[in-house]
Amino acid sequence: MGARAAAIPMQPGSAPVRAHEPTLQQIWAWLAGVTDPEIPVLSVVDLGIVRDLQWQEAPSGRELILTWTPTYSGCPAVEVINADMKAALVAHGVGNVRLKLQLSPAWTTDWITPAGRQKLRVYGIAPPACGACVAREIVAGMARRMPAVECPRCGSRHTHCLSPAGSTRCKALYACDDCLEPFDYFKPH
Repeated sequence: MGARAAAIPMQPGSAPVRAHEPTLQQIWAWLAGVTDPEIPVLSVVDLGIVRDLQWQEAPSGRELILTWTPTYSGCPAVEVINADMKAALVAHGVGNVRLKLQLSPAWTTDWITPAGRQKLRVYGIAPPACGACVAREIVAGMARRMPAVECPRCGSRHTHCLSPAGSTRCKALYACDDCLEPFDYFKPH
């Protein structure tokens, strides 16, 4: 657990002053321990949803403003993520926290960190692909291009999409033509 900020005695009518205010670097490290409820190998930092951290003066004293963007505006995990981030900060002694939801610009899978992409791969989920689309599928009667996806188990690019709907809205179900294993693919958006 990180250092807790201790309040220094104050004069009546004055705002509390912290003997030790956590650095933003410490706070980023604490948030790196807050996992996504749907993909527990990824933290909110790995996903790139934490947009900004800053200390600000408020009527109640120094306040930490945490600005974040959900993976999509209808994400069912928004309240859980809010509560988990706040609980992690409070557990480290940051008692005055304001979470600010920012929907624009919208989150994109480009914000997933390189470490997050590697964690997905190790967990068995193909990270969002970039580049050429080689597979075709039919969705609701319309042709749609699906990207070439590397199998997270054997590394083969000989894969195909079984279903655009995976275990969560952000994933599709793929299969590898070489190792014959099915796997989730984190769809780019």
